[in-house]
Amino acid sequence: MNTKLHAITDANGRPLSFFITAGQVSDYTGAAALLDDLPKAKWMLGDRGYDAEWFRDALEQKGIKPCIPGRKSRSMPVKYHKRRYKRRNRIEIMFGRLKDWRRVATRYDRCPTVFFSALALAATVLFWL
Repeated sequence: MNTKLHAITDANGRPLSFFITAGQVSDYTGAAALLDDLPKAKWMLGDRGYDAEWFRDALEQKGIKPCIPGRKSRSMPVKYHKRRYKRRNRIEIMFGRLKDWRRVATRYDRCPTVFFSALALAATVLFWL
């Protein structure tokens, strides 16, 4: 069983919201699901998987500037703030810390609800307690 974890974090890299999709599902599905959970922010950092015009437009309607590099297959390159994009490592560090919990890293749970519960428990203990 393969899954993708989509997360919203604050500026310090602490998780605020999660969404799990199947591994073969596009990142656009996770982006659309978490769009309503976005807090007020100036910038949104994301990787190339979240590069879509509709997502960029939705962020700008919320008053958030997207800092997402364009996909390699784009015909017109997209400008983004490269120095600010380097701060995305905080998100990767958050995922790494979650995977320190063996249950989360190896995904022993077959049921997505139970796995999501273990993930929420790990995030609460690691980042909020």
